[in-house]
Amino acid sequence: MDASASNRRQFLKLLGTAAVVGSITPDVLAARKATSITILHTNDVHSRLDPFPMDGGRNAGRGGVARRATLLRQIRQQQANVLLFDAGDVFQGTPYFNLYKGEPEILAMNQLGYDAGTLGNHDFDGGIDNMVTQFGKATFPVLIANYDFKNTVMDGHTMPYKIFRRDGVRIGVFGLGIRPDGLIPKDAYRETKYLDPIEIGNDMAGKLRQNEKCDFVVCLSHLGFKYDGPTVSDNVLAAKSRNIDLIIGGHTHTFLDAPVTVNNLDNKPVWINQVGFAGINLGRIDLTFERGKATVSGQAMEIR
Repeated sequence: MDASASNRRQFLKLLGTAAVVGSITPDVLAARKATSITILHTNDVHSRLDPFPMDGGRNAGRGGVARRATLLRQIRQQQANVLLFDAGDVFQGTPYFNLYKGEPEILAMNQLGYDAGTLGNHDFDGGIDNMVTQFGKATFPVLIANYDFKNTVMDGHTMPYKIFRRDGVRIGVFGLGIRPDGLIPKDAYRETKYLDPIEIGNDMAGKLRQNEKCDFVVCLSHLGFKYDGPTVSDNVLAAKSRNIDLIIGGHTHTFLDAPVTVNNLDNKPVWINQVGFAGINLGRIDLTFERGKATVSGQAMEIR
């Protein structure tokens, strides 16, 4: 074989190798490309569909479903991957609930495109039969892991968790509710069994992380941000947890300008956020996933 033939064969071999490399490089790069996901959230909206009246009060003109819709639309136009969650107490607080028992609140959430929500104590205010009626109209799942509804009409109307997939990232979300005793009339929650939120929370988070292979685990909590006494709060849950990355909270109407962190049992940070009440603010958590790790930042966005 002459030198020119040998060179041609070597050239073709190299060309074939380059073609193979060229065909897989985009996939390799895509696997390494950072993925951005924005989590938006509310809590304790309490039937506040309209803005606060312009009466000179501290919340005058703030909130309202229409303005929240405008802000959500703007964010969704800017961000490719957006999730919207609620941390409970959708009901009770304005005449809308007194007259319609929660229907306009749920229909508004459907229109706003909520991806999931959990239950607050005031969501029982119309009774458990009313919960079945109103949340049955929701186009989003109700996530609650530590309420056992087996012997009630709510059995089968909730889910313990749900997995959301965005650009190859798996986000596991579950819900936890507060102890009903002393907060909810017995005839409103009936045979609902309350399960320990720390035990259930760790079970759910472990399942989502290990069995379901989730990259990020979110708890929608109506436990409350922090208490002086022994009551389980988001801060206590975070400190006694493993595998939870973010707690989106409610119940205590705590206004946080940005999420805070509490180290868990493995000395890893758990992010906690809550944005007051009545839909005055919209919580925003921006996640960036790169090389298997998530970078977290957040803020409260005023709705005015």
